Amino acid sequence: MFVRLQTSVVEKPWGRTDIPTDFGDFSGRRIGEIWFAHPDGDDAPIMVKFLFTSERLSIQVHPDDEAARAAGYPRGKEECWLILDAKPGAELGVGLNREISREELHDAALDGGIVDMVDWRQSQTDDFVYNRAGTIHAIGGGLTVVEVQQNVDCTYRLYDYGRPRELHLDEGLKVARPGPVHDPRDTVVDPHANRMLVSGPHFFLAHLAAPVDSALLAQAQGELTFVPLAAGCRVAGERVALGEAVLLTDPSAIEIDEGARALLTWPA
Repeated sequence: MFVRLQTSVVEKPWGRTDIPTDFGDFSGRRIGEIWFAHPDGDDAPIMVKFLFTSERLSIQVHPDDEAARAAGYPRGKEECWLILDAKPGAELGVGLNREISREELHDAALDGGIVDMVDWRQSQTDDFVYNRAGTIHAIGGGLTVVEVQQNVDCTYRLYDYGRPRELHLDEGLKVARPGPVHDPRDTVVDPHANRMLVSGPHFFLAHLAAPVDSALLAQAQGELTFVPLAAGCRVAGERVALGEAVLLTDPSAIEIDEGARALLTWPA
């Protein structure tokens, strides 16, 4: 048995009109996100979404579990990104390029100087980046990304390029790590290989390809979220398309054709 998650397609000013047709026909709309609604709503521990960017998103930071709960949220927010496509010159901003004081960070967020302080990293297809809580970060334009995150609607925006949205400087400055950040889980993913990408502390994430590694699947426990990254994926013999996600409990029901790939994630 498995459950197909409800798909939400969200238009964004920074979205794209050239979404690959494998995701569906969006009639030229500017799509920024495709995300999947869990039946448990806010109580679900994990969220998965696809992002399609034409310009830089806001510079932001997320709290850890302790800080988030102190602010009234059920959990903090750690997330990771797998780059499915990167246009020439595409970048991810992860951490800062030098250590600075919180006072300097505050002033830079107000006058826009924070943009030049961000560690903008050239992005390539199949790059994988883990974004720990407290990391100042931003997603650049020209990217197609699949994001796996702790499920909480808590983002502290530090700078938004003059867009008319609320900033959260006080909250963000309290939780931000104002310096360089490098996570040992950052890597480049072989699209034809099975590999565990994240092993806690908040969730597990495995990259699957044909032939699926039964030993890796044996580690998957509880409620699993299966997300195809290409055509040729099935669960219990039923096709699951790119742009869809399903919940299941029996990982042996997963089938992946040669050349296809998928992600499988579950709570820690």
